[in-house]
Amino acid sequence: MWESEEMTYINQHVLNNLFYILVSIFFFYFLYDHVRFFQQKKAHQHVLLIACLSVPLILCMKYPIYIAPDCVHDLRQVPFLIGTFYGGWAVSVPLLLILLVARFMMYGYQFITVAVYVMMCLCGSLFSPLFQRLTRKQRLVASAAMTFLLAIAATVLAVAISDFQVTESYVVDFILVPPVAVLFVVFIIETLREALLIRSKAIKLEKMEVVSQLAASISHEIRNPLTVVKGFMQLMKAKDISAETKEQYMNIALEELNRACMIIDDYLTFAKPFPEKIETLHVERELEKVIDMLRPFANMYGVQIVATLMPATMEGNAQYFRQCFLNIIKNGIEATTNGGKVYVDAHADEKTVTIVVRDEGEGMTKEQLARFGEPYFSTKEKGTGLGAMVSIRIIEMMNGTWDIKSEKGRGTMMKVTFPLLLEK
Repeated sequence: MWESEEMTYINQHVLNNLFYILVSIFFFYFLYDHVRFFQQKKAHQHVLLIACLSVPLILCMKYPIYIAPDCVHDLRQVPFLIGTFYGGWAVSVPLLLILLVARFMMYGYQFITVAVYVMMCLCGSLFSPLFQRLTRKQRLVASAAMTFLLAIAATVLAVAISDFQVTESYVVDFILVPPVAVLFVVFIIETLREALLIRSKAIKLEKMEVVSQLAASISHEIRNPLTVVKGFMQLMKAKDISAETKEQYMNIALEELNRACMIIDDYLTFAKPFPEKIETLHVERELEKVIDMLRPFANMYGVQIVATLMPATMEGNAQYFRQCFLNIIKNGIEATTNGGKVYVDAHADEKTVTIVVRDEGEGMTKEQLARFGEPYFSTKEKGTGLGAMVSIRIIEMMNGTWDIKSEKGRGTMMKVTFPLLLEK
């Protein structure tokens, strides 16, 4: 019964030592992943590694494993060797100093401890460059093998310089357990490193995919009007063409060039950063200006704009704000059939300004709604999808949120919310 309780006690302390080490490893990668400072230079990573590994190194000595009345053990060498293998001299020497100072303060000076850990520091640091060149699987094997060899070397050194007794419990807990613990910790480290690497590659691939889509979109959309211009310019070279026909061709060519310019402007608006000029916007006034600009366009489509605008103020850029809602309301007009209406409502509550644009148009399917805002996706025959993309970009730059709902045959509703500017 006593042996069972003793074994449980020992196992609990072994797990506690492992817990200290693993938490420090997870904390290291948490800070490394979230704090850009530690990603900039190798020296910053070394400082972080020393700080994170020195904590479990001290805790393992403070709360050791009591194997027998005359045998106390801990896993301090595990964080020490992990730091040595991964950081080399830059990490091993500071960790050695921290280990020896903490050991002397807790248990007093002992020459065997100094000799053993200086030997581990020298051998581990010399092994570090080779270790870092190995593959993931090779590191697992090499770390366990090197820890085992260092444990054997430490035992030989201890026997050589003092009257040291090698017992059965010493062989298990000082020679066999540490290599297994190091193998386990290195496996965790390599798994975390691989996960960060895979995520980094995924982000790069996603960015490249976006760039390739935009490049394909630009070439596709610009090539169409330029092809038209090229065709009509070739027709104008004919000798028997009349002045009236030549003027007609010229007007068509100019219209296509203007269309190409509009597409380029939309892309530039999406790509360039938000302007520094931030001002107080009176939402109802800015929307009235947009609606006045679009009324002739709406009349041409036979669409009526119905506005219900309550006074509200917010911070933003007036030009971008007008461009955003010019695109949204214009899309609603183009989607609405002759005799339909487009409703523009603006109101404010305690913290937000809400603007709702609703049309009585043909609406969108769930598949089309899911792709809303993507480049060169549009439900219009000659649409590029850039207007919606630019509007979403502007809303987000002004710290706004948006929500769109649509039903095929029943129209679309776009709800945009901005932070309210409280008048002082």
